[in-house]
Formats: sequence, C-alpha cells, structure tokens
Amino acid sequence: MEKNKKISRRKFILRSTLGGTAIILGTTYLARNPLRRRIAEMANTGELPYVGNTDDPLMWFELGIDNTVTLHCPKVEMGQGTFTGLAQIAAEELEISMDQIRVVHASTDTGNIDGLSTGGSNSISSLWITLRELAATMREMLRVEASKKLEIPLAELKAENGSITGSGREISYGDLVKDTVDWEIPKIPELKKPSEFKYIGKPVPRVDLMDKVCGSSIFGMDVELPDMLYGAIVRPTTIGAKLVSADTGAAEGMPGVVRIVVEKDFIGVVANSYTEAENAKEAIETKWDAEKIWQTEDIEQMIEIGAGKPYVIQKEGKARRLLDEGQNIIRAEYKSPIGAHAQLEPNGAVALVEEETATIWISTQVVKITREEVAERLGMDEEQVVIKPTFLGGGFGRRLHTPHAAEVALLSRAVGKPVKCFFNRKEEFQHDTFRPPTHHLLRASLNNNGSIKAFEHQVSSGDVMFGSPFTPRIAEPLLGADIGAWRGGMVQYGKIPNYRAVSWRVKLPFATSWWRSLGLLANTFAIESFMDELAERASIDPVEFRLAHIQDDQRGHRLKEVIKSAAQLAGWHNEVIDGRAMGFAASTDANTPVAQVAEVSVKGKEILVHKVFCAIDPGMIVNPDQVKAQCEGSIIMGISAAMYEEMKVVDGELQPEIYGPYRMAQMKHSPRIIEVALLENGTHPGAVGEPPLGPIAAAIANAAYKIKGHRLRQMPFIPA
Repeated sequence: MEKNKKISRRKFILRSTLGGTAIILGTTYLARNPLRRRIAEMANTGELPYVGNTDDPLMWFELGIDNTVTLHCPKVEMGQGTFTGLAQIAAEELEISMDQIRVVHASTDTGNIDGLSTGGSNSISSLWITLRELAATMREMLRVEASKKLEIPLAELKAENGSITGSGREISYGDLVKDTVDWEIPKIPELKKPSEFKYIGKPVPRVDLMDKVCGSSIFGMDVELPDMLYGAIVRPTTIGAKLVSADTGAAEGMPGVVRIVVEKDFIGVVANSYTEAENAKEAIETKWDAEKIWQTEDIEQMIEIGAGKPYVIQKEGKARRLLDEGQNIIRAEYKSPIGAHAQLEPNGAVALVEEETATIWISTQVVKITREEVAERLGMDEEQVVIKPTFLGGGFGRRLHTPHAAEVALLSRAVGKPVKCFFNRKEEFQHDTFRPPTHHLLRASLNNNGSIKAFEHQVSSGDVMFGSPFTPRIAEPLLGADIGAWRGGMVQYGKIPNYRAVSWRVKLPFATSWWRSLGLLANTFAIESFMDELAERASIDPVEFRLAHIQDDQRGHRLKEVIKSAAQLAGWHNEVIDGRAMGFAASTDANTPVAQVAEVSVKGKEILVHKVFCAIDPGMIVNPDQVKAQCEGSIIMGISAAMYEEMKVVDGELQPEIYGPYRMAQMKHSPRIIEVALLENGTHPGAVGEPPLGPIAAAIANAAYKIKGHRLRQMPFIPA
C-alpha cells in the first residue's frame, strides 16, 4: 500500500492473483518421477495462501456510527468457528472489544471475494497475516482522520477500545466515520507482538452463538423472498444415465404448476409450493439410457491394487527391490468403502434473476466459482451476478462445487420471479460427490533388532482433487496421482532407511470429490494399523516403536511431542484390563501433527468407544476452545465413518438414499470422555479442521485387535 494513497469508501478494487507466482515447466520434465515426487512432497506439507483483494481495508470493514465494526468475511462459516477466530484477529489489531465486532458473509457485490474456497483447513492460517495487516491499516486510517479532526499530531494519538485518544481528548471510531468520505491509506504499520495480544490465544464465546441458539441465523434453506415460487429438478437415479426423452404433458396441468422449464441438460418444474413442484416432477414421464448397470462388486474390482495407473509419490532408498527379493516379508491389506457427506442441510439455492442482474442466496464453499458458473449460464457479466453466501448446514467438502445455482437461476429467469429449489434427501444421497473407496496394500521387512528395514504403502482410489472446478488443469498431467486421494498416504517415519508410497489412480463412474480430510482417514487407518502389526512382530510397545522411527528434524520433533503427550494424557498401556484396551495412532496432515489414543471394549459385534485422548500441535492457537471443538467434531465424524457409514451400488443405483439405512454414529455411540491436549510450536496458526480425523479409525482398530485377537481390515468395522 502506498503512503497517502486516496481511495473512496464507495470504490472497490478487486485483484485476485495466485500470489503473483506461476510454475512454468517444460513438457520434457512433466514425466520425470523425481520432479513429481518433489511436487507431491511440497503439496503434502505446504499451506495455501489467501487469494483475493488485500489492498482496501474498506472492502473488509464497515464502520458504523454506533461504534461497531462489521467484518465482511470472504470465508464462510459452516460450524467450524471461523467467524470467531477471524473476529479475534481483527479486533486485536483494530483495538476494539469483542462486543464491538460482528461478522457477516461477504456478498460478491462488496468486491471481497475469496479466489479459492473455504476448505482445506486454511481459513485462519491463510488470513493470519493478511487480516492483521488490513485491521492494523484500518486502525491507522482512523488515527489519520482523528489527527485531522482533532488537530493533534498523529504521533500523540493512540487507538484503544474503539476510540482515538490524545492530549486529553477522545473521539470514537463511530464519530470519525460520520463525515469522512475519502480515506488516506498509509503504509502497513508494525503488527502487535504476541506478548501484546488481548484476544488471540484466548477462549472467547463464538460471535454467532446467540443468533444460532435463538434461531435467527439464516441458512440456505431459511431464505424467503416476496412472491417466491418453488422449483424441482428431474434427476436420474442410475449411475451414468442419459436422458433420452421426457413427456411433460401430465405435469403441465397439475395444481400449482406455473411452468415446466426444459433446458438442454435438465428439466425443471416451477410451482406455487414445494409439494406441488415435487408432485409435478414425479408426473413427468422420462426415459433414461445407461451404458452399464453397475454393482458394488464392479467398483471393488476397479479399485484393486494393480487395476489402475500407478504413480510413485514418495521414495527413499531401495524399498521395492528389498521387498520384492527379500524373505520374511510382512504383508497386509486394508479397505474403505464409498462414503457420503450426509450433511444435514441438502444442497439448493434461492435465485432472483432480473433483466440486468441475478442474485443468488446459497450455502456454498466456493463463492467465486459459483458466480462464474451462474454468469456463464445466464450469458451475463460476472459483475451482474451477486452471490450472497448464507450459513451452511454442514459443508465437509460437499459444497466445494455448487452448479445447481445455475439451474435455479434458469428457473427464476423463466418465470421472472424468485425461485427456491433444493434437493430432496434421496437426491442428496444419490447425487453426492462421494468419498471414493480405497484399497491398500502394505509390505515391510524388519531388521534383527526389530527396526523397520523397508516399508511400502500402495493405495488405490478414485479421484478427489482432479475434476474439481478450482483445480488447475496443469495439476493432472503434472502430478499424475490425485493429491486428495493419497493425502495422508505418505510414510511419515523418516528414520526408515528404505520406503516408498505408490498411488494408483482410478476413474470411477460416479462423482467423487472432496470429503472432510480427503484420503487422510483411510490412508492413516491403513498405515497406522500396519505400524501396530509391525510393532507386535518386533515385540516392541506401539508408542515406542513409532517414536524410534521418527526423524530428528523439526517436523519429526513436533510429531514426537504429540505422540508423547497423547500417551501421557491417556495413561497409556498396552494391555487388556477389565475388558478394555487402548489403541494408538498418529498422523501429520497439512503440517499439523495429531496423535490419539482410543479406549474401547467389544460387546457382541459392537465396538464401544469409551474414551478418546487427542494431542494436536497446530502451531499458534487463536482460540483454544475452537481448536478443541474441531478436534471433538473430527473424532466423532471419524468414529461415524470408521464404524458405521457405507454406500453401496445396487443395480446401478447408489444406496442407501435416506438416513437410517445409511448408518451414522448417534449420541449413544459418542465417547463419554474426549480429552484434548493443545501444543503450540510455531508463531503462525496451522490447519485444525481436518487433521484430527486422521488417527481415530486406526486407534479404534488397534484397540479392538487386542480384545478380539484379529485385525479389522475394512471399514466400517464389524468385529467377528
């Protein structure tokens, strides 16, 4: 920011870049495995930057004459506590109290648009410096205006508690903004030192708590507009089905039907009520054609190791040769099923398309992409399309692509009125972007002293990242293997002299994409279960076995510390006592190490998880309550996925299609005790939302093995 730069508070500047950098590689290098592995390693440990406008604090902060500050947040709130953490960061540098700040979703017409998404556990980390600089600059802008109005030298003025004071005089932020139109943007001032923090690092109540408790928060399904109509879309139930023909005659004359909308790729109904729209949709006679009627067995064959295309994503030493030619090789296989997001609020939107503008109210994690898709479909300029994000009734990656916004916009344009259109529960289950199933093959050999000589992890999975609208097209030919599919699949035990990881890519016939933690849960389940198998063969305690194979570098030090902390927190032991056993697992995801101990028992065919102890090191912690809540939520979600959740393919249809048959963890399945130890080794916040999902499945499986005497090699767990 240039000193003394003049800017109107009504003028917004939008400059979205990818950090001003680009990777330009010759085609000769694309096929070189060492380069691919290097890029894979960088992707495994790197953090995404914030991509959006950071020039104009007035695009982010709205100051009221009542001395409140509204943060127009480009990251969406979907229960993870992002609004609160970012409010703490902003209030810190703005020198206001937490009572003075409120946070709202940034509508695209403010110009404050995130160029990427809300996901990847990076909402706090990506804005850590950016938001502090914006807030500190806004504070200095207020000091500059106060100096003019009070006629006091700038050096004598201080910002505190939402006011500027100096020389015995005081003026509030609210009074400063009453008559100010043009603001002077100074250079970015020096930011606070950690020793000066008042809010960062403290547990403060969530800023959106009261509204949600009282029911005044607006989620996508809550949006109501005057003269609003209701829509329904005809969707296939069979994988890969193409619409051959449709007879809308019976539906057109049904009660409440306003219009049948026939587009090149879908048929929609607009009616006076939701029920009337759904009834008319069911009355449309359709004929579909599918090239193949898929079954679960077909999908399982597709993802078997060896069926897809392999990519070596990690290599050290001569693991393959040692394991191919050696003796006493230890082998194991693990599997995970298709998983649904099953979030409470189904996808949908409310659209109002007028002659020159289109406004969309939607629960989405990708505001920018949604605007682009709506604009393209309507033939409008992007500036004519306004996306108004709402609170999300569950995201988990399901809303990282929301193309239905364009469909609802077309319905609205057809009738000239606002239209509300949401998936019903069956459609939400059958048209999910699923967590792909996985197949894992692990091999290892041990030295005479029990240490690991060679280690190999092979994972086969459908795509997660590839095909996503915000994944650069160069990623697929550059990487080969899908980063999302092998996330958590690299070997984290660097003292093993010979190791390799191989990702087998499979193109599945149904949509698979981002699911909270991506491949981390399944990959950690396989690797950490196998580590326990190796520890048992070596007759070494599982915790000590892991510690002995961790490299002595910064990353390894942090991993060791969470392992020790979790073991200490749980009072770790490796025995079965009164029918209960402890299981251990650890993982490092997005530079955040996590270790967990699960204490379980087995009653008949049911595993009971009584206690979970978790240690996490996300670097600097902005709000410890938020971090603990994220860990608790991840653990419960991981328990649900590991022990209950599974989608199948039956006669071409993805099933189940409703809650109930799609089993999920209930309150009675929740551990009575979840204890979380927070470690801080860093000056920058790191990822929190997804890393705690990694270890829980393996920790449960490792504990259950001690009781039942056989390994759980496939999720969901059903002990014999």
